[in-house]
Amino acid sequence: MEVLTLTTYADAPFMTQQQAALEERGVSFSTLSVAGEVAADTDRRPVDYVRTVPRVVREAATGYDLIHAHYGLTAPLALAGLGTPVVLSLWGSDIHGPVAPISKAAAPFCDEVVVMSERMREALGRECTVIPDGVDLERFRPEPRARAKARVGWDDEEGRDVLFPYPPAREVKNHPRAERIVSVVDNLREVPVRLRTVHGVAHDAVADYMNAADALLLTSDSEGSPNSVKEALACNLPVVATDVGDVPERLAGVDPAVVATSDEELVEGLLAVLERDERSNGRAAAREVSIDRTADRLLEVYERVAGTVIETTAERERRRVAGTGRLE
Repeated sequence: MEVLTLTTYADAPFMTQQQAALEERGVSFSTLSVAGEVAADTDRRPVDYVRTVPRVVREAATGYDLIHAHYGLTAPLALAGLGTPVVLSLWGSDIHGPVAPISKAAAPFCDEVVVMSERMREALGRECTVIPDGVDLERFRPEPRARAKARVGWDDEEGRDVLFPYPPAREVKNHPRAERIVSVVDNLREVPVRLRTVHGVAHDAVADYMNAADALLLTSDSEGSPNSVKEALACNLPVVATDVGDVPERLAGVDPAVVATSDEELVEGLLAVLERDERSNGRAAAREVSIDRTADRLLEVYERVAGTVIETTAERERRRVAGTGRLE
């Protein structure tokens, strides 16, 4: 199966991991990014999307089984490849933020829409498939905290470390709120409590920070299915988070973990987690959203939209052996 991926961010780790898992299942990808430059504090201009349309039309004409558009603003571009089935994946901010009208207008014209949580499905207001992004359980796994702290350079400081794994410039993540919460907690404890704002590091290194930290703090105003929460679960890192996206579902049965709806609850939750000084049982919950499980579900969407069933490696081997008449 040949898939053309349209995206605003070709290096998004969750997307590239998803593609790698699907490639193992027999899917081939070509990726086309929207024109222009993007950064944590810089969005693409409308003209960048307009300039990308002719490229999509030309590329789609070369023949693909389907176009997978990632993020709502790429949906109109994907629909320009007339005649090619379109799968649209919404990421969260494109259904909860200012881009939502475009996502909602384009969704009915796509062959299938994938969202990350039930809340996103409700916000979209139409039939769609809920598939959270998967977490790589091989990359994100529990490791000895002392070793991880040495790797990230936190081994020579007394106190507690609270991880905030996002650029402060991403307003939806609400970094000022995280600073405020940790400042209050720091004043209430005898040992120092530090907010560790980590971004711009290699994705492989994020697991070291997860294992080195004492808690993950998520203060987002909105989310789809935050990958940092699932990665923290896979590392057994306790999570204190606002009630956004599928966070309550992901943290159900996880201990210690806190879902909060106010600053007061965030402070109380973070205090409680730090006082316990224990790792969570999150890895068991993370298995529900492993990259293998979510890739299998997305492959079913691809096969349904393209009208093609991909033969697995095991099936090909059985057919080859049957053709030779040999017994295995």
